[in-house]
Amino acid sequence: MRSIGEMARDSGLGVSALRFYDRAGVLVPARVDPVSGYRWYGAGQLGEARLLARLRRAGMPLADVRLVLAGWSSADADLVRKLLQTHLRRLEIGLSDARSEFSTLRALLDRRENPMSSPRTATGTARLPLPASGLAAALDAVRFAVSSDPELPMLGGVLFDVEDGGLHVVATDRYRMAVARADTAGRGGPRAQMIVPTPLVDAMRALLGAEESVELALDGARVTLEAGDRQAAGQCLDHDFPDYRRLVRLPAGRRALVDVPAFRKAVETGPVRIGEAPSEDGVSPELSVLRVADDGTVSLSGDGDDGPNDVAVNRAFLLEALAAGARDRLVLEFGSPTAPLAVRRLDDEGTFSLLMPVRLEN
Repeated sequence: MRSIGEMARDSGLGVSALRFYDRAGVLVPARVDPVSGYRWYGAGQLGEARLLARLRRAGMPLADVRLVLAGWSSADADLVRKLLQTHLRRLEIGLSDARSEFSTLRALLDRRENPMSSPRTATGTARLPLPASGLAAALDAVRFAVSSDPELPMLGGVLFDVEDGGLHVVATDRYRMAVARADTAGRGGPRAQMIVPTPLVDAMRALLGAEESVELALDGARVTLEAGDRQAAGQCLDHDFPDYRRLVRLPAGRRALVDVPAFRKAVETGPVRIGEAPSEDGVSPELSVLRVADDGTVSLSGDGDDGPNDVAVNRAFLLEALAAGARDRLVLEFGSPTAPLAVRRLDDEGTFSLLMPVRLEN
């Protein structure tokens, strides 16, 4: 007999997924302890679980999954073959439709005269004095959200957006976005933007120590941070960054104040769920399902306890956003279950994180 943890390890299905498929009657354990409720699986169920994991990765609907598992060991495999072929055809049609739509979108992009993305780095030279502590805090607040996807090089750095005497720094990897503001000494002139690559951002952050003030120099596609007699300099990324101002315009949601140390512990030790699709590395992330009570208390929902307004987010991303918030109390702003979850500071509306909601398995 295998425990549920061993079954998860050997099959490629998470513990939460195994619980879900048990409740759905798809893969019922051979034995459930009547006292503890702990699930045990027979040796013959490992093959079924591995088959289920493959079907799940292929995105097969649950109704078809049931029939495939039921007919897999049958002497007549005709039904299983037809189900597999039908699902493959469904995927091919979906891919064909997607290719057609993307072809149209590329044509629209080619014809478009005014780009939707933010303007690239302004020409000319500008020097911006900044408090070292303010710039350090701003970089710390967004660094966790930088993308490492080589297919999206425009997201592989931090956007420096200078306008109206302020510097906004922004990072996103599509699944989360972080924005922070650092005050400058009132520089005028046109808006200037540049994407500073991640290694240069980290080098800049390492310089922000004892000095009270530093200077950020923008010169065409080159950026330099001077801290006393030390400096970090390099070329910016030659890409356009998404118009983050459009992405952060969210309808007002319901706000809940959380005590960060207590809430962080609850997230770390509380129930987790599993998303419908694996992440880019092939591993399904653990999710925290959040619920706001009428009194503003935020709790974590367990299996089988779904509410209509629950919001599921990647647990690791949530913990990183709480750490980047750098406060003992933060505000969680909930919209609809399909809207981003905002993590905001009480004392600084210009610094916040957005976490994209994740679709649950069930």
